[in-house]
Amino acid sequence: MGKLFAIFIIFWLSFSPVTYAQGVNIQKATFAGGCFWCMEKPFDDLNGVISTTSGYSGGNVANPTYKQVSAGNTSHAESVQVEYDATKVSYDKLLQVFWKNVDPTAKNRQFCDVGDQYRSAIFYQNDKQKKLAEQSRLEIKAKLKTEVFTEISALKNFYPAEEYHQDYYKKNSLLYKYYRYRCGRDQRLEEIWGQ
Repeated sequence: MGKLFAIFIIFWLSFSPVTYAQGVNIQKATFAGGCFWCMEKPFDDLNGVISTTSGYSGGNVANPTYKQVSAGNTSHAESVQVEYDATKVSYDKLLQVFWKNVDPTAKNRQFCDVGDQYRSAIFYQNDKQKKLAEQSRLEIKAKLKTEVFTEISALKNFYPAEEYHQDYYKKNSLLYKYYRYRCGRDQRLEEIWGQ
Protein backbone atom coordinates (compact mmCIF):
# COMPACT_ATOMS: atom_id res chain seq x y z
CA MET A 1 0.00 0.00 0.00
CA GLY A 2 2.80 2.42 0.93
CA LYS A 3 4.64 1.85 -2.36
CA LEU A 4 1.44 2.27 -4.39
CA PHE A 5 0.62 5.48 -2.51
CA ALA A 6 4.12 6.87 -3.19
CA ILE A 7 3.77 6.11 -6.90
CA PHE A 8 0.38 7.86 -6.94
CA ILE A 9 1.84 10.96 -5.23
CA ILE A 10 4.71 11.16 -7.73
CA PHE A 11 2.27 10.75 -10.62
CA TRP A 12 -0.08 13.39 -9.19
CA LEU A 13 2.71 15.90 -8.56
CA SER A 14 3.92 15.57 -12.14
CA PHE A 15 0.55 16.90 -13.37
CA SER A 16 -0.33 19.25 -10.52
CA PRO A 17 -0.01 23.07 -10.54
CA VAL A 18 3.17 22.68 -8.45
CA THR A 19 4.98 22.31 -11.78
CA TYR A 20 4.27 25.96 -12.68
CA ALA A 21 8.03 26.59 -12.71
CA GLN A 22 8.46 24.68 -15.98
CA GLY A 23 7.68 27.81 -18.01
CA VAL A 24 9.90 30.04 -15.91
CA ASN A 25 13.40 31.10 -16.95
CA ILE A 26 15.10 32.38 -13.79
CA GLN A 27 18.19 34.50 -14.37
CA LYS A 28 20.29 36.99 -12.44
CA ALA A 29 21.67 40.42 -13.24
CA THR A 30 23.98 42.53 -11.09
CA PHE A 31 24.25 46.32 -11.14
CA ALA A 32 25.98 49.02 -9.09
CA GLY A 33 24.46 52.46 -8.96
CA GLY A 34 25.68 54.15 -5.83
CA CYS A 35 23.73 53.51 -2.66
CA PHE A 36 22.20 50.06 -2.98
CA TRP A 37 19.13 51.13 -0.97
CA CYS A 38 18.14 53.30 -3.92
CA MET A 39 18.64 50.64 -6.56
CA GLU A 40 16.32 47.96 -5.17
CA LYS A 41 12.97 49.73 -5.59
CA PRO A 42 13.17 50.51 -9.34
CA PHE A 43 13.80 46.84 -10.08
CA ASP A 44 11.29 45.57 -7.53
CA ASP A 45 8.63 47.62 -9.33
CA LEU A 46 9.18 45.67 -12.58
CA ASN A 47 6.83 42.85 -13.51
CA GLY A 48 8.95 39.72 -13.83
CA VAL A 49 11.46 40.63 -11.14
CA ILE A 50 11.37 37.96 -8.45
CA SER A 51 13.72 39.52 -5.91
CA THR A 52 16.47 42.06 -5.36
CA THR A 53 19.38 41.68 -2.95
CA SER A 54 21.69 44.45 -1.81
CA GLY A 55 25.33 43.45 -1.65
CA TYR A 56 28.91 43.97 -2.73
CA SER A 57 30.56 43.15 -6.08
CA GLY A 58 33.74 43.71 -8.02
CA GLY A 59 36.22 43.74 -5.17
CA ASN A 60 39.02 41.64 -3.82
CA VAL A 61 37.92 40.96 -0.22
CA ALA A 62 35.88 37.85 0.55
CA ASN A 63 32.71 38.29 2.62
CA PRO A 64 33.20 42.02 3.22
CA THR A 65 31.24 43.98 5.79
CA TYR A 66 29.45 47.25 5.15
CA LYS A 67 32.03 49.00 7.32
CA GLN A 68 34.86 47.68 5.14
CA VAL A 69 33.16 48.51 1.84
CA SER A 70 31.99 51.97 2.86
CA ALA A 71 35.54 52.81 3.99
CA GLY A 72 36.67 52.18 0.40
CA ASN A 73 39.26 49.54 1.21
CA THR A 74 37.88 46.53 -0.68
CA SER A 75 37.42 47.60 -4.35
CA HIS A 76 33.81 46.38 -4.00
CA ALA A 77 30.92 48.50 -5.20
CA GLU A 78 27.59 48.64 -3.43
CA SER A 79 25.47 46.53 -5.78
CA VAL A 80 22.07 45.03 -6.27
CA GLN A 81 21.53 41.54 -7.63
CA VAL A 82 18.26 41.10 -9.48
CA GLU A 83 16.66 37.69 -9.82
CA TYR A 84 14.14 37.75 -12.65
CA ASP A 85 11.98 35.63 -14.90
CA ALA A 86 13.34 36.17 -18.41
CA THR A 87 10.02 35.05 -19.89
CA LYS A 88 8.43 38.16 -18.35
CA VAL A 89 11.14 40.80 -18.38
CA SER A 90 14.19 41.05 -20.62
CA TYR A 91 17.76 41.93 -19.72
CA ASP A 92 17.37 44.88 -22.11
CA LYS A 93 14.55 46.20 -19.93
CA LEU A 94 16.67 45.79 -16.82
CA LEU A 95 19.41 47.80 -18.51
CA GLN A 96 16.93 50.58 -19.31
CA VAL A 97 15.88 50.74 -15.68
CA PHE A 98 19.51 50.72 -14.57
CA TRP A 99 20.52 53.66 -16.77
CA LYS A 100 17.52 55.77 -15.72
CA ASN A 101 18.59 55.39 -12.08
CA VAL A 102 22.27 56.32 -12.31
CA ASP A 103 24.42 59.26 -13.32
CA PRO A 104 26.75 57.65 -15.88
CA THR A 105 28.69 60.90 -16.26
CA ALA A 106 30.06 60.68 -12.71
CA LYS A 107 33.33 58.86 -12.11
CA ASN A 108 33.79 56.90 -8.88
CA ARG A 109 30.76 58.48 -7.26
CA GLN A 110 26.99 58.68 -7.47
CA PHE A 111 25.23 61.82 -6.29
CA CYS A 112 26.45 62.68 -2.76
CA ASP A 113 28.30 59.39 -2.25
CA VAL A 114 31.97 59.60 -3.24
CA GLY A 115 34.47 56.81 -3.81
CA ASP A 116 34.85 53.78 -6.06
CA GLN A 117 32.55 51.84 -3.73
CA TYR A 118 29.77 54.05 -5.14
CA ARG A 119 30.73 53.77 -8.81
CA SER A 120 28.17 52.79 -11.40
CA ALA A 121 28.76 49.39 -12.95
CA ILE A 122 27.19 46.53 -14.84
CA PHE A 123 28.55 43.15 -13.81
CA TYR A 124 27.69 40.76 -16.62
CA GLN A 125 27.25 37.03 -16.07
CA ASN A 126 27.55 35.74 -19.64
CA ASP A 127 28.49 36.83 -23.15
CA LYS A 128 24.95 37.86 -24.02
CA GLN A 129 24.72 40.19 -21.02
CA LYS A 130 28.16 41.60 -21.88
CA LYS A 131 27.16 42.35 -25.47
CA LEU A 132 23.86 43.97 -24.48
CA ALA A 133 25.52 46.02 -21.73
CA GLU A 134 28.25 47.32 -24.06
CA GLN A 135 25.71 48.19 -26.75
CA SER A 136 23.55 50.04 -24.25
CA ARG A 137 26.54 52.03 -22.99
CA LEU A 138 27.32 53.14 -26.54
CA GLU A 139 23.71 54.25 -26.97
CA ILE A 140 23.77 56.19 -23.69
CA LYS A 141 27.05 57.88 -24.65
CA ALA A 142 25.59 58.94 -27.99
CA LYS A 143 22.41 60.19 -26.34
CA LEU A 144 24.14 62.21 -23.63
CA LYS A 145 26.99 63.35 -25.92
CA THR A 146 29.51 63.10 -23.11
CA GLU A 147 31.88 60.65 -21.47
CA VAL A 148 30.24 57.69 -19.75
CA PHE A 149 32.15 56.25 -16.80
CA THR A 150 29.93 53.27 -16.04
CA GLU A 151 32.10 50.18 -15.70
CA ILE A 152 31.22 46.98 -17.53
CA SER A 153 32.99 43.92 -16.22
CA ALA A 154 32.50 40.22 -15.55
CA LEU A 155 30.83 39.32 -12.28
CA LYS A 156 33.51 37.68 -10.15
CA ASN A 157 31.61 37.69 -6.91
CA PHE A 158 28.51 38.92 -5.15
CA TYR A 159 28.26 39.02 -1.38
CA PRO A 160 24.85 39.83 0.12
CA ALA A 161 24.91 42.80 2.48
CA GLU A 162 23.83 42.61 6.09
CA GLU A 163 20.14 41.97 6.67
CA TYR A 164 19.35 45.51 7.84
CA HIS A 165 20.27 46.79 4.37
CA GLN A 166 17.82 44.49 2.58
CA ASP A 167 14.56 46.20 1.49
CA TYR A 168 15.65 49.32 3.36
CA TYR A 169 13.23 51.46 1.36
CA LYS A 170 10.36 49.38 2.78
CA LYS A 171 11.63 48.97 6.34
CA ASN A 172 12.65 52.62 6.81
CA SER A 173 10.67 54.52 4.21
CA LEU A 174 10.94 57.98 5.82
CA LEU A 175 14.70 57.75 6.32
CA TYR A 176 15.06 56.36 2.80
CA LYS A 177 13.11 59.25 1.26
CA TYR A 178 15.05 61.78 3.31
CA TYR A 179 18.35 60.24 2.21
CA ARG A 180 17.37 60.39 -1.49
CA TYR A 181 16.35 64.02 -1.13
CA ARG A 182 19.40 65.07 0.88
CA CYS A 183 21.68 63.31 -1.57
CA GLY A 184 20.11 65.14 -4.54
CA ARG A 185 19.52 61.85 -6.32
CA ASP A 186 16.11 62.55 -7.84
CA GLN A 187 17.00 66.11 -8.75
CA ARG A 188 20.11 64.99 -10.64
CA LEU A 189 18.30 62.10 -12.35
CA GLU A 190 15.69 64.55 -13.61
CA GLU A 191 18.45 66.83 -14.96
CA ILE A 192 19.94 63.94 -16.92
CA TRP A 193 16.89 61.99 -18.04
CA GLY A 194 13.94 64.37 -17.67
CA GLN A 195 10.67 63.45 -15.95
